[in-house]
Amino acid sequence: MSAREDAMPIDGTAEGSPLEVLRVFIKLGLTSFGGPIAHLGYFRDELVVRRKWIDEAGYADLVALCQFLPGPASSQVGFSLGVLRGRGLAGGFAAWCAFTLPSALLLFAFALGAAAFTGPVSEGLLHGLKLVAVAVVAQAIWGMAKSLTPDRERAGIALAAIAIVVFVGGSFGQIGAIALGAAAGLYFCRADAPALAGRLGFPVSRPAGAVALVLFAAFFLVPPLLANLTGLQGIALFDAFYRAGALVFGGGHVVLPLLQAEVVAPGWVTNESFLAGYGLTQAVPAPLFTFAAYRGTVMTPAPNGSAGAIIALIAIFLPGLLLVYGMLPFWDGLRTRPEMQAAMRGANAAVVGILGAALYCPAWTSAVLSPPDFALALSGFLLLTVWKAPPWIIVLLLSAGAALLGVAGA
Repeated sequence: MSAREDAMPIDGTAEGSPLEVLRVFIKLGLTSFGGPIAHLGYFRDELVVRRKWIDEAGYADLVALCQFLPGPASSQVGFSLGVLRGRGLAGGFAAWCAFTLPSALLLFAFALGAAAFTGPVSEGLLHGLKLVAVAVVAQAIWGMAKSLTPDRERAGIALAAIAIVVFVGGSFGQIGAIALGAAAGLYFCRADAPALAGRLGFPVSRPAGAVALVLFAAFFLVPPLLANLTGLQGIALFDAFYRAGALVFGGGHVVLPLLQAEVVAPGWVTNESFLAGYGLTQAVPAPLFTFAAYRGTVMTPAPNGSAGAIIALIAIFLPGLLLVYGMLPFWDGLRTRPEMQAAMRGANAAVVGILGAALYCPAWTSAVLSPPDFALALSGFLLLTVWKAPPWIIVLLLSAGAALLGVAGA
C-alpha cells in the first residue's frame, strides 16, 4: 500500500467539508430520538449506507473504540465522523455542535421556565418526569445486564459494585467500583473476545493525539486543586461535570448516579429538580449528556443561567471528545490486546451495578411514593421494553398521568 493510499479516508471517498458536516448533523440532531444505541443506528443509515462517508468495517471499528472509552459513545462516534469527513477538528466541532445544541437549547429554555411551574398540574407534570427517569433507568439496566453481565463472573462483579456504592457512597464509591471492576475483569474475564475488523485511518497524527490525552489528564487533575485553592464556584462547577463525563462507562444513562453525587450531595440542586430534568431529557433528541445544560442553568450557587449551562455542557462533553480524538491514532495497536478487553469487560459489568444502585436511590426513592406512582413507572418500563415505544411517548404519557393524579388529589 502506498503512502498516499494509507492517508486516504477509510472508504476512499472524496473529502467533504465542515459545512457539509454541519448540515447533515443538524438533521440528525433534530430527529435522533431513542438514546445512544438508536443514535448509532441513525448514523449507520445516514452516513454509512446512504452517504457512504465510511465503510461498514471502519464504522464497526469506530463504534468499538467509542464503546471502549468512557464518555457519550454516540457523541464520540458523531464527532469522529465529523473529523473524518471534515478532515480535521473543524469537522468534528461542526458535528458536535449540530448534534448537541438543538436538545441543549430546548433543555435550557425549559430550565428558565421551570420556576413558573406551580400548582397541582405543574407539580404533577414534574413528578411525572421523575417517574420517566425510573422507567428509563430500569430499561437501561435491563438491556445492559443482558449484554454486559451474561455470565456468573460479570454478574458477581455487578453485585460487588452495588455493595461498594452502597457502603462507600459518593463519587469515590463509584470510581472505586469501576476501578475494582476493571481489576476483577483482568482475572475473571479473560475469555476470548471476537476479533475486531477494519482499520482506523482518521486524519489525526500521533503527536496531536498525545496532546489531546495530556489535556484530558490536565483537566482531570488541575481544576479540583484550583477549586480548593481559590474557592471559585465556576471552577468547581466545571470540575464536577468534567469528572462525571470522564467516568461514564456504558452509555449516557450512567451519568445519572455520577452527576447526582457531584451536584446533589453538596446541595447545589435538589433530588427532585435533578430527576425532573433527567426525565425531560428523555423527550428531546440527540445526546443524554445535554442534561448538563438544564443542570447548569438551575444551579443554586452562581454561575448559573446561561453561564452555568455553557460551563456544564462543555465540561461534560470535553473529556469524551478529548479521549476519542487522542485515541484515534493509537487504537489499532491497543484494541487487540487481551488484557485491555478483559479489563473493559469487568468495568462494564461494574457499571451495571452502579446503575442498579441508582435505580433505587435517587430515582426510586424520590419518585415512587404511592401505588399509582408504581403503576405509572411500571407501565413506562413495559412500554419501553415490550412495546418498544419511543422515550418521548413515555414522557407524554407519564407526565399526563401524574398531572391527572395531582389534580385528583388536590
